[in-house]
Amino acid sequence: MDISIRPLLDPDQDWVCQVMIAEWGSEIAVVHGDIYRPAELPGFIAEMEGEKVGLLTYHIEGEACEIVTINSWREDSGVGSALIEAVKQAARRERCHRLWVVTTNDNLHALRFYQKRGFTICAIRVNAIEASRKIKPEIPLLGNNGIPLRDEIELEILLPM
Repeated sequence: MDISIRPLLDPDQDWVCQVMIAEWGSEIAVVHGDIYRPAELPGFIAEMEGEKVGLLTYHIEGEACEIVTINSWREDSGVGSALIEAVKQAARRERCHRLWVVTTNDNLHALRFYQKRGFTICAIRVNAIEASRKIKPEIPLLGNNGIPLRDEIELEILLPM
C-alpha cells in the first residue's frame, strides 16, 4: 500500500488534539522542561487509502529541528520512516543542520527505530521526567514493560546541506 504524506492544516487541529489526548494523555507535550501544544505546531499526516495512519509534529529553533511527537498506527509498514523523511526535507528547506528528538528510558522501541534511521544518542538527562511530571502530572511512574519512567534520551542526526 502506498503511503501519502501531507502537511498538517488548520482543519486538522481538532484531530491532533484528540490524538494527543488518546496517545499522550493530554493536549500538551512536555519535553526537556518545555511545554508544546502539538495541534499548533507544523507537522505531517501519513495516510494510506484515505485513512490517517501516522502523525508527526515538529518545532524549529535556529538551525535545529526537533521532532516533538510521532505516532504510527501501522507498525512495520514504513509510516514512521516516511514521516521522518518528510521532516528531514522540511528541516533542510528551513536550513536546519540538525534534526533531533527526545524519548524516554523505557521506550526501547523508539530507541531502536531512531538508531536504525541514522540517529545517534547525544545526551541523557537523568531524572528529567520528575521535573516534567510537575508540569504534566499525567506522566506515569512506570513506562513500557514496567520500566520506571525517569530519564530523557536525546538523539540527533546531522543534516547535510
